[in-house]
Amino acid sequence: MKILLAHNSPYFPAHGGGDRSNRLLMEALAARGHHCRVLSRTAAYGTAAQEELLRDLSARGVAALSAGSGVVLFRLNSVEVHTVANHPNLRAYFQEQVEAFAPDVIVASTDDPAQVLLEAALRTVSPRIVYLARATLPLPFGPDCAFPGPSKAAALQRVDAVVGVSEYVAAYIRKWGGIPGAIHVPISLIEAGPHPLCGRFDNEFVTMVNPSATKGISILLKLAEAMPEVAFAAVPTWGTNAADRAALAALPNIAVLDPVDDVTEILKRTRVVLIPSLWAEARSRMVVESLARGVPVLASDVGGLGEAMMGVPYLLPVRPIVKYQGKLDENMVPVAEIPDQDIEPWRAVLARLVSDRGHWEELSARGREAAGKYLDNISAAPFEALLQDVLSREPKRATAVPAPASPPSLSEDRRRLLELRLKSRKAEAGPGEWFVMRPAAAGARRRFRLFCFPFAGGGAAFFRGWQAVLGSDWEVIPALLPGRESRLRETPEESFDELVRHLSAALSGKLDPPFAFFGHSMGAVLAFEIARRLRDNGSPLPAALLVSGARAPQFRLGHIPGPEPTDGQLLDQLRQVNGGAGGMLDPSEALGPLLPALRADTKAYRRYVYQPGLPLPVPIHAYGGKEDPQVNPDHLKAWAAQTSSSFSLRLFPGGHFYLRQQALPFLQALARDLSAEHAACQPR
Repeated sequence: MKILLAHNSPYFPAHGGGDRSNRLLMEALAARGHHCRVLSRTAAYGTAAQEELLRDLSARGVAALSAGSGVVLFRLNSVEVHTVANHPNLRAYFQEQVEAFAPDVIVASTDDPAQVLLEAALRTVSPRIVYLARATLPLPFGPDCAFPGPSKAAALQRVDAVVGVSEYVAAYIRKWGGIPGAIHVPISLIEAGPHPLCGRFDNEFVTMVNPSATKGISILLKLAEAMPEVAFAAVPTWGTNAADRAALAALPNIAVLDPVDDVTEILKRTRVVLIPSLWAEARSRMVVESLARGVPVLASDVGGLGEAMMGVPYLLPVRPIVKYQGKLDENMVPVAEIPDQDIEPWRAVLARLVSDRGHWEELSARGREAAGKYLDNISAAPFEALLQDVLSREPKRATAVPAPASPPSLSEDRRRLLELRLKSRKAEAGPGEWFVMRPAAAGARRRFRLFCFPFAGGGAAFFRGWQAVLGSDWEVIPALLPGRESRLRETPEESFDELVRHLSAALSGKLDPPFAFFGHSMGAVLAFEIARRLRDNGSPLPAALLVSGARAPQFRLGHIPGPEPTDGQLLDQLRQVNGGAGGMLDPSEALGPLLPALRADTKAYRRYVYQPGLPLPVPIHAYGGKEDPQVNPDHLKAWAAQTSSSFSLRLFPGGHFYLRQQALPFLQALARDLSAEHAACQPR
């Protein structure tokens, strides 16, 4: 078989359990004679990320076969790996690999929670698609889910097989996802043995890997406080944030160890492993790897940890997470509401294990025996048999992309009435209307809509002339905020959140795909937050987000607004950004009726505070002026962290309002980027 792994995560080197499990599964299938290829990515994008990957590979004795076009190609244990590090479009490169490799099977997994690559895979016809569920948290349904998503749940109904890493996960999918065929077969393989006996009663540490809120760092910290005579170790990985590190550093009996490729190096120094997870662990590689090396484990009694422990003590009670806050921390991990924990059961068992050599040795021997039997019988054969069975059946997808439903037809009388109403509308927004839309001519073909969001104090007039340059394929629809132009008599809005709410509501009924969002300065962040709101509401998303002259929103994480400027200070700020709105007005002149809107907009934007969330599954194109005194290239490059799709950056001569000074080159570049995204939206 030809098997393509769609791995929207680091593949090698990587310390995440799901990353390692996918790697070992592919290597086992390659060892059984199958042709395996992997499409993966680096944790961050850019030249620096590519250079770091090349250094990491070299340090591990792995030769890069090529590194052109922002993709590092190498072979590892007979698997061909393509790691996207500095390529402008992950999804497009994946589609190229599907066409070039012509796989029999595409394997996707929960390591792609935004379903960027799964969505692309579902556009194919011939390959069978098998989905690996390695955790319940990133699934788009059920009580363990942090971000429910009906459209993503529907996508999983279209794959050819769903495999859970444990029976707990498979049962969860059957119950909450409505997928009765979800099954469990072993997909979390362990490195080939022999596995050395590392556990010693006199080893240094009681160790926890990936200490973080959802993994139960609160229990580790309380134990360390209650047992100052015991030496603990913490190994920060993907979930550990700055607050966690600070809490670890505050306790003198917790040593912080660096993560390693081979967990044996950590376990040689460990006498007990703590796995006090508060979310529903799917299974946990760390349990099996520790028991196999003779190190006792204390694990929480949640999710699939009972399966991983294989009947060996100890499973201990916790108060599990039952609610998430709908946002992410700086590591892009869902933020949960953490219940207070009773550590007494944990303290009592740990106290016995670190003081009773006989009991410790009994648990060490039992765990090593149970893990040995499990590892003697685990292989890729059951998964291989599942793939062969899937290939013997017809694919679920009859076509690559479902044909859109036909719109309901109108009677002739209703159609004429609608045309008359459209013709009677002016090409401007009336009172209370948030977008300027021109009536479509009768029989006009559907066009790609570009919704444009202005800078502070700006209006729809700024975007006049864009339609002529972008051409007839595009319908330019500017947003018009209260307090300016035809809405001059309305009170300007001083709340950024309220602007997002009103604009999002006003888009209802206007989002017939395909469409895109453009915003300059404040408008870029408005467009971004509106796109996030649409995503959270299950509404259609733009085909692209085009941001100009704005720092990436994460620069406002924890932002504390400064004092409101005086009129004189506000005018000085306008001078600093290239004479107000790009030379359209002289800020030394009386602004008259424009000042209330300008002041309201700047007040709203000054008070904006970024809340972390999942990256948007939408390409982001950033634009800026090389001499902008407020927004430098690094500020623009940081927008790449806000997309799980592709990112590009274009710089032009000029300052903050370069797009007026360089109007034609900018609009030509914008048109090229929009045309590329338009083409990507068309069924193949």
